[in-house]
Amino acid sequence: MRMSKLTLSRRRLLKAGAATGVALGAPLHFVKGAYAQDKMSCNMPTGSEVVLGFNVPQSGPYADEGADELRAYQMAVDILNGDSDADAISAFSGAGNLKGNGILGKKVTYVTGDTQTKSDAARASAQKMIEDGGAIMITGGSSSGVAIAVQSLCQERGVIFMAALTHSNDTTGKDKKRYGFRHFFNAYMSGEALGSVLAEEYGKERTAYHLTADYTWGWTQEESIKNATEKQGWQTAQAVRTPLGAGDFSQYITPVLNSGADVLVLNHYGKDMVNSLTQAVQFGLREKQVNGKDFQVVVPLFSELMAQGAGSAIKGILGTANWDWKLNNAGTKAFTQAFGKKYGQPPSQAAQTAFAQTILYADACERAGTFYAPEVIAALEGYEHDGLGNGPTLYRAEDHQCFKDVLVVQGKDDPKDKFDLLEIRKIVPRDEVTYDPSIFGGDLGPADAKQC
Repeated sequence: MRMSKLTLSRRRLLKAGAATGVALGAPLHFVKGAYAQDKMSCNMPTGSEVVLGFNVPQSGPYADEGADELRAYQMAVDILNGDSDADAISAFSGAGNLKGNGILGKKVTYVTGDTQTKSDAARASAQKMIEDGGAIMITGGSSSGVAIAVQSLCQERGVIFMAALTHSNDTTGKDKKRYGFRHFFNAYMSGEALGSVLAEEYGKERTAYHLTADYTWGWTQEESIKNATEKQGWQTAQAVRTPLGAGDFSQYITPVLNSGADVLVLNHYGKDMVNSLTQAVQFGLREKQVNGKDFQVVVPLFSELMAQGAGSAIKGILGTANWDWKLNNAGTKAFTQAFGKKYGQPPSQAAQTAFAQTILYADACERAGTFYAPEVIAALEGYEHDGLGNGPTLYRAEDHQCFKDVLVVQGKDDPKDKFDLLEIRKIVPRDEVTYDPSIFGGDLGPADAKQC
């Protein structure tokens, strides 16, 4: 874990608190300009700095996404502190609340950790950032298993968790928490957006074979895409679970050839998707005919980073995305230009959601006039905003799920360069992917103030 710009006095204070068992959130803080002793929560800042925790996969199968998340987090910190121009948030409807003087006048510093795309490692990393780093908010992750584990910890510790990449229905369903918020879309939305497009493109009489990452995201992605395609008339031949980080998928692909299926659905992400798709193409699946139809491969959840890894294998493949740097709106253009100026490449959807979550947290603190978690939570619940690249967006109060348009994308046959591998086939309005918050169960739990 790397400590960034933490003062020596703060480090000594943190060590002293750990030795004495005293929670190192300060016992006093400002609420809307008033001196308040009765409103305390974890790691309340008393000095001139506020610490955020960036918990990303710096190793493991989702490390590419983690690297881009970290770039976006660092850019957000620079903008909040006024160390970089604020062009990236120029279109954000709450931009006027962010004045380049940190958050509530306190300079933003940060600590980082490596989730390793493992739930236990991610939880331990987040706990260290809270206890040793003094983080008042945790954000990051590129796995729903990680997100759910860290979200649970943050609920226990009274620290807000602004989830980054997590696509499982469970994150804001049965495992939702009052202290957790998700900007990314979910598996249900992917299914609803993609199902009708697949039927139009490949016909209603299809038989699908699923290879599925064996953890919460894969399970709910498989269920959602099965439900959506079967509603269109498709049948499901078989669904096989594969371990995260398998690397070699040949043993799972070989049985597809004799299954009678004419579509392979890869419920994989990151390097797993790159490997399984590349190997499926190498096995010649896309050159075969089954049931009198050209065999097809579908990747329900896509990203430009995965497309870069898969190379030419991505051509013609349909899927969904949370965001794409080629969207024609002011928020996307401003963010993409600022990110490109800083890093020399367009941002991924991992970067965009990480950036958005940091900005939304800072904005919520400014609107609430405090770092006191229950009031920041109240500022986020039911918040309507625009200008961060996804169009009009709602942070629904009932489950802390963001609702916005969903993109159906397809691998380009003739890309201009490695950053132009996906084309947007359809923008599905958010009303078409909105669902009743009760369908996935769960209970947000209380938002009472807690100590570290």
